[in-house]
Amino acid sequence: MKVLLLDRNRDFDLYHLPDNRYRRQEVDRAALLRAVLWNGPSLVQDLELDTLLRAMAAGDEFVWAVAQQAILSALHNDIDTILYRQAILSDCLRNSAVVRGLYDLMTGIGEEVRRHWWGTSSTFASSVLYGSVDLMEKSLKVLRKLRDTAEESTAGFESEGFKSLFAMVRTELSEEYLNEIKGHLQELKFRRGALLSAELGDNNEGTRYMLRKTHRKEPTWLDRLLGNGPTSYTFHLDPRDEAGGRILSDIRSRGIARVARALAQSADHVLGFFKALRTELAFYVGCLNLYQQLSSRGMQPCFPAPRRTGQRGYQFQCLCDVCLALTMNQRVVANSANAEGKTLVMITGANQGGKSTFLRSVGLAQLMMQCGMFVTAESFSAELSPALSTHYKREEDATMKSGKFDEELARMSDIVEHLVPNSLLLFNESFAATNDREGSEIARQIVRALLEKDMKIFYVTHLYEFARGFFGVGDSRALFLRAERKPDGARTFKLTEGGPLETSYGEDLYREVFSSAEAVKPEEQQPQTAEP
Repeated sequence: MKVLLLDRNRDFDLYHLPDNRYRRQEVDRAALLRAVLWNGPSLVQDLELDTLLRAMAAGDEFVWAVAQQAILSALHNDIDTILYRQAILSDCLRNSAVVRGLYDLMTGIGEEVRRHWWGTSSTFASSVLYGSVDLMEKSLKVLRKLRDTAEESTAGFESEGFKSLFAMVRTELSEEYLNEIKGHLQELKFRRGALLSAELGDNNEGTRYMLRKTHRKEPTWLDRLLGNGPTSYTFHLDPRDEAGGRILSDIRSRGIARVARALAQSADHVLGFFKALRTELAFYVGCLNLYQQLSSRGMQPCFPAPRRTGQRGYQFQCLCDVCLALTMNQRVVANSANAEGKTLVMITGANQGGKSTFLRSVGLAQLMMQCGMFVTAESFSAELSPALSTHYKREEDATMKSGKFDEELARMSDIVEHLVPNSLLLFNESFAATNDREGSEIARQIVRALLEKDMKIFYVTHLYEFARGFFGVGDSRALFLRAERKPDGARTFKLTEGGPLETSYGEDLYREVFSSAEAVKPEEQQPQTAEP
């Protein structure tokens, strides 16, 4: 039985998380991120993905783990997979209570299993059989609830994924089939003893032990009274015969060993289905949690329109940074742009004008789109990217192993080694650790080389010579956006089309800082007193 809610052809793999247990404080998270994507730690840091994951998880560590891997592995998805997930997510938004109920059902059986199920690790066949029977009886109850949900909810779901899942559940888990399983489990409890056959081998040792199905009916009370039961040879062990007891126990274990292994494998198969269903539902539960938080802030996300790789262009209306929206108690400023046919978007303008926030909103929207999620915009359309890299400025190396500029070049070298055609690169104040002239020349050469190799670039910069060099030649591949500033110095955090300006209005920041300091006169300051 396949779940197939995240991919039409295969189950979703949750890497490096044995037994579905995930505690961020107990694992090397950087190594875990790199196992999914080589630059996973950088994307999490630069795009502030933890804020997004926290909203999706809503306190559930397992949802966090699934959402994190689904987002970081999204760059491998094709358009068919994205649209497939969008349809399923639309179903989830219309039937959130059903989806959450299914996830809670799978979570409950998972917790039960972790407390009581040891699988085939036991060396005693009777222990394996007893545990398997107990687990299968618990699983039967879950399977019945799953079947009932599929029968009751089919009409409310329209996506291919849910329709296929519910149809499979109704077909495979009929009432007749479940009752048959229940009957087999009752027999495997051996309340009337186990019927075994064996052969004599060398030295009269028993061999080829086989469990047999008994067709003998339980004698009625009248049979017992009249003594009409079947004739058989019996012997009884003395209660103090410990050696005889061990021998009989060994014979019984040999007889039921094959059945115990087969039932344990069946139990593992059922648990595998539960685990897969819980894992794939966890992604959609995370999306429901996120949608709920955004709706409470007055936002109505949209489903983006993905384009095939190579169809150049970005078009979006009222795109905002989802992480900023989650951390503020008011509506955030949204931006619109038409970068149809463009491969370079250069963003300049006043300091603290919303440039970095806009850049982050583009990166988050790209990942969320390719993951099959909604995005925080009125409309969003972009081509798929097989890779996404960020090159943001970093703080000074505290260990003093290298200078800031050397560190920037080293990270750029790592990015280049992992580039593939049509990759998307986000630069934020890169190569600003040196002077304007040298930084501009290095940035210019790198960007031109990347454009020649069919890369897509969003570049936030205050390097005027660098930005003017592209604007002055009228490169048709480039779109220039500028952070808006009012005449009085106020920032609107809106980006409009416009070329670079020679100033970034650093004096505005100077006035903001020092005017507030001068507002408190010395005589108005509170005297400082020392504690005795």
